[in-house]
Amino acid sequence: MTVAAATVVVPPGRPLAGTVAVPGDKSLSHRALLLGAVAEGTSQARGLSEGDDVARTAAAVVALGARVDGEAITGAAGGLRAPGQALDLGNSGTTIRLLAGLVAGWEMTVVLGGDASLSARPMDRVAVPLRAMGATVTGTGERCLPPLTVSGGHLVGIDYTPPMASSQVKSCVLLAGLRAAGETVVREPVATRRHTEEMLALCGAAFSEQDGDDGSHVVRVRPGPLRPFVVEIPGDPSQAAFWVVAACVVPDSEITLERVYVGPGRRGFLDVLRRMGAAVSETPVGGGDGLGAVARITARSSRLRATVVEGAEITGLDEVPVLAVAAACAEGTTEFRGVGELKVKESDRLAAVVALVRSFGGRAEADGDDLIVEGTGRLTAGRFDAGGDHRMAMAAAVAGAAAGGDEASVVSGFEVVDTSYPGFAGHLEALAAAGRGRGHDDGGVMTTAGS
Repeated sequence: MTVAAATVVVPPGRPLAGTVAVPGDKSLSHRALLLGAVAEGTSQARGLSEGDDVARTAAAVVALGARVDGEAITGAAGGLRAPGQALDLGNSGTTIRLLAGLVAGWEMTVVLGGDASLSARPMDRVAVPLRAMGATVTGTGERCLPPLTVSGGHLVGIDYTPPMASSQVKSCVLLAGLRAAGETVVREPVATRRHTEEMLALCGAAFSEQDGDDGSHVVRVRPGPLRPFVVEIPGDPSQAAFWVVAACVVPDSEITLERVYVGPGRRGFLDVLRRMGAAVSETPVGGGDGLGAVARITARSSRLRATVVEGAEITGLDEVPVLAVAAACAEGTTEFRGVGELKVKESDRLAAVVALVRSFGGRAEADGDDLIVEGTGRLTAGRFDAGGDHRMAMAAAVAGAAAGGDEASVVSGFEVVDTSYPGFAGHLEALAAAGRGRGHDDGGVMTTAGS
């Protein structure tokens, strides 16, 4: 695995050009590993994300008795078994929430922990439904902070409506339902990402789903054996979003992204950018193995205008930091409404996005659960510390690339991108090198320092 530099120096205004294959979708990679670990036989998952978050999931299922050999995942013979020690899940919130549901179905006790950032993230949202199903889940304080101790087995199905839109909560309950007596139902007032449902279909699980005219989504699952599967993981749209925005806001740029997942719940950032006037095109590139639409995306430098973004448009809110960079480069004031969930991500992303925009000469403020970004047309060079948050690091690099003037931008704490996109800095350097012929030819395009 490539280790990112601790500090990245981004020269301003260099055109970006070329084609990028972003890492395999992180959400699908987690689910392929977890379901492959309990399927009866060996599954093949090509194109798994190489980030540390997914590596933590792979190590966890191996500790629970499965086998992972490259793209081959062999289910634990005789079922999952208790690991000999607590599982260290690093910075991965997806892993801890989904794994809690998976292990709750087995009669054993498992301790799930992670780094300081993960240990500050609330897990009551998965503890509540798992307890209702019969598992014992304990953590620290009222919000049930990690490490979590999960003691499971003998679960019963429940009919559950999550109090917040969260694909992780839905997935946790559905994974527990695979080992619960009777039917487990999750009712979403607003549909979230459907990766767990897509993977359950590939595994032949006994489940069904139904959409309501009001945007709601209901999923039902019953216990039963899972068959092994073969899947090719498409590119991660949340990672592609950084390059799409970069192409739009860096003058004279054009970037193409290969085989990106654009299925339900993951294409919101594209719709927002088009509404802002972005020159973005999609070309279907064949089936996604039952995982939803896959496309080649091309984005070009664009004159952006402000818009209103509802939080429900960007399920998971992962693309909000880089969309805020786009908003800072647009004409007018963009409002991101109902994005308070950003406060409990890897960092307080709501506060971090405000700080990022201001660091690069833009204007932004938080108003309750809303984010308001006043476009300045062009950013200026800045300095920004990622604060342990991979998406903030990459969004800051995009802001630096879009900055005007002659001064370089500096992003520190950049090593955190290893959790999801170890090759990001290298891809940025390659795109800048290829873009020199589109307007600049001045030698060094990007440097990294410290490791």
